[in-house]
Amino acid sequence: MRWPRGDLGVRGLSIRHVLLDADGVLQRRPGGWEDAFVGFVGSAHATALLTEMFEAEKPAVRGDADILEILATILARYGAATDAEIVFDTVWQRIELPEPSHELLRRLRASGLGVHLGTNQTLRRAAYMRAELGYDDLFDVSCYSAEMGVSKPEAAYFQIAVDRIGASPGEVLFVDDTLPNVEAARQVGLVAVHWHMREGLAALLERFAEHDVVLATA
Repeated sequence: MRWPRGDLGVRGLSIRHVLLDADGVLQRRPGGWEDAFVGFVGSAHATALLTEMFEAEKPAVRGDADILEILATILARYGAATDAEIVFDTVWQRIELPEPSHELLRRLRASGLGVHLGTNQTLRRAAYMRAELGYDDLFDVSCYSAEMGVSKPEAAYFQIAVDRIGASPGEVLFVDDTLPNVEAARQVGLVAVHWHMREGLAALLERFAEHDVVLATA
């Protein structure tokens, strides 16, 4: 599929699409991740459990394992009595898309750019984001790692993503809050920006402008 080039706010001639990470770029978990586990394992173990879980879930993020089975094993090791499905729903499926994110999406659309999602997610959370949060209506192309069978920062993730978008890598500006993902995208040929939503939308727009991408007002 080829996308029309917008001319409302985009000064540059090469960037035609923006591929956005989800957690830390567009969405957040209110209250943070560590505090979410305090009620299940106590404050003394919340950080350790979270660190272990983020490492252990990597096969599920590639679609190779069941996230609930992984979580159940780790919860049992920390003596948590709560069912894994309840913990997953309480922690991972509490998601907020704040107003600055909505503004960013509106301005990208107003500028005529293709707007796409590029995120590492398990199948269960991806389905929730699609169905319950309505993300299919927000993005032209959605690249959920577990559905693709490959995850960031693997080069294949970005190669598949640009193929799905129907663009050359240099036409895609990628935004992620994890530096290794940004560096990997650049190696594949994408234009990539390192940014976390806590820096504020103005900082992101400045980085866009460094690549001759100036967005229309919302």
